[in-house]
Amino acid sequence: MGIFRKFFKPDIKKMERDRDIEGLIKALVHKDDKVQLEAMSVLRRVGEPAVEQLIQTLKDDEDKDVRGRAADVLGFIGDKRAIDPLIHALKDEDEDVRKAAARTLGFMGDARAVEPLVQAMQYKDVRRAAAMALGMLGDTRTIELLIQTLKDEDTVLRFSAAVGLGKMGDTRAVEPLTQALRDEDEGVRIAAKRALEKIKARAKPSPPKVEKCPSCGVEIPVGAEFCPNCGRKIK
Repeated sequence: MGIFRKFFKPDIKKMERDRDIEGLIKALVHKDDKVQLEAMSVLRRVGEPAVEQLIQTLKDDEDKDVRGRAADVLGFIGDKRAIDPLIHALKDEDEDVRKAAARTLGFMGDARAVEPLVQAMQYKDVRRAAAMALGMLGDTRTIELLIQTLKDEDTVLRFSAAVGLGKMGDTRAVEPLTQALRDEDEGVRIAAKRALEKIKARAKPSPPKVEKCPSCGVEIPVGAEFCPNCGRKIK
């Protein structure tokens, strides 16, 4: 990345007026954090018209920092056209870009990302980001993987697994999450507790079956001996 591109302070407001998408993308890695945030905010407001250029940037910009920021902004915009390019970016040559792609796929919540993220769990450098993304997706296809991850030596992975299992709400996770209440890490214990509460809230009891009293027509529980309304013996 050239010195001009990084250190010259751009006029973000003018870029917004002119819809200078390329200039705004370059400003995402400016040395001034305020400029970065302004550029990101404008690209979010521009939204859909900026997506194709952001995707192209993610694919082939020579600057890894720009590629990573493009992934972030695509997540904020949330356009589904970005899913496949982000999946492809899970194999980017740069570790930080791979992490940004994983985080963004979790944030966007598209089921197409599940299998690629499961595959990404094999690689140590992106495993945490992939686990967090899978936790955000909460897809039941990954329940066994996340249950297994609850026992991982990495605290962040265990935490992400607990969050994901809570989002799924599947009762198969109750026992492993109960065991995680004794985890050595407080954050994991809290995540497991909240996950169990979510599962419990989802597992609401079914409403009782009812039938009508043949005499008065009032609904009574199936199997009742007497109608509480008219007193008739049912059985």
